[in-house]
Amino acid sequence: MQTLARQTPELETSPHLDKRNKLVIVCSKGSLDMAYPPLMLATTGAAMGMEVHLYFTFWGINMLRKKTVESLKISPVGNPAMPMPNILGMIPGMTRLATRMMRKSMDKMKMPTIQEMIKTAHDSGVHFHACSPSMQMMNLTKDDLIPEVDDIIGATTYLDLASEDAITLFI
Repeated sequence: MQTLARQTPELETSPHLDKRNKLVIVCSKGSLDMAYPPLMLATTGAAMGMEVHLYFTFWGINMLRKKTVESLKISPVGNPAMPMPNILGMIPGMTRLATRMMRKSMDKMKMPTIQEMIKTAHDSGVHFHACSPSMQMMNLTKDDLIPEVDDIIGATTYLDLASEDAITLFI
């Protein structure tokens, strides 16, 4: 442990570390609590002058759907960070209650909504990409998506974006 602590300052100040200016984030979850982290990182990266791409796949597509973007929920089931025993999450109405509590807390903090964060990110130059296989799986078309979506791409295009010395995150 002491060896690692001694090495960390050297790594942080090493002249050989290059600054990456591209951020690519895979958004794979479609719940309210999983929508904020990629949007916060994306807007921060854009504010720092980074080229930022968000790739929405599987249930992450719900963040881009006109019908679901305003109604994202938080699930208390299987979420160990929730301040309640997991078994209580299965009681009918608990998802609605947990979502309402989270939204109330965010309102109190004056946290922007998901829609506001998407608009801010898009206006800041963040690129929004929907996953074509996920779109097919869910029988969605471009018309089902919010206007901020730039395009619908597959894994090959995603890998091209992520392979150019980018910081790549999976959320």
